Amino acid sequence: MEIEAKGLRVNLDGAQWHSSDHGGPRSENCVEVAFVDGGIAVRQSNNPDGPVLLFTRGEWDAFVEGAKDGEFDL
Repeated sequence: MEIEAKGLRVNLDGAQWHSSDHGGPRSENCVEVAFVDGGIAVRQSNNPDGPVLLFTRGEWDAFVEGAKDGEFDL
């Protein structure tokens, strides 16, 4: 499956998806991440055939830094 967004076109057929160890087998709120063709793809782990979000490296880095800094804490 190919997707295109933000000037990136990526093929997800050979993507290696990674999920957090913190979600656990009963969690319904876990996502999976794949680093593909210069972009980062994100999908819901309990719906692997569903929609995929695609981020640029810069967007992903900003998100990770914001999470580390507590920017998204409630």
